[in-house]
Amino acid sequence: MANRDALRAFQSRLASRLQAARTSDVSASWLAVEAGEAKYLFPLGHAGEIFPWVAPQSVPYTEPWFLGVANLRGGLFGVVQLSTFATGAAAAPVLNESTRAQSRLVALNEMLEVNCALLIDRLVGLRGVDAFVASEAPQEASPPWLGHSYTDAAGGRWQEINLQALSQQPQFLSIGA
Repeated sequence: MANRDALRAFQSRLASRLQAARTSDVSASWLAVEAGEAKYLFPLGHAGEIFPWVAPQSVPYTEPWFLGVANLRGGLFGVVQLSTFATGAAAAPVLNESTRAQSRLVALNEMLEVNCALLIDRLVGLRGVDAFVASEAPQEASPPWLGHSYTDAAGGRWQEINLQALSQQPQFLSIGA
């Protein structure tokens, strides 16, 4: 009898939380991450599963930002170091133990049809438009995969990355050096 009452109470709490979630205006639009010195926003609809750091198998004669391939939940994914790709650095920085502990691989959503995961240094959380005080449209000279940039209340600058546009860029798809 006590189990039945506990189950009813749990179902009641769950129903009220679901109702509150439907009626609230708060919605997350982006996955906020840090890669190198920059802060990025990934649209939730374009981001896929998040994996802990897995050392990829290196592939010879590839761009410095392409770290290799990794087996993630039974699928073979190319691993791109976002900070190196975004900045165009000549070499990927070496990951130390403390950096590896916070690093994550963010897979692109399977609807994008690219088996790729982006190496990021740290997950920050979910963000909605209400988390920012200002936004700025992309500049004409910026790559087509960069979206708006946003400024938070603390003055931090966040750059939106359109993962769908990124996954279709020839420079992103051409990993050969």
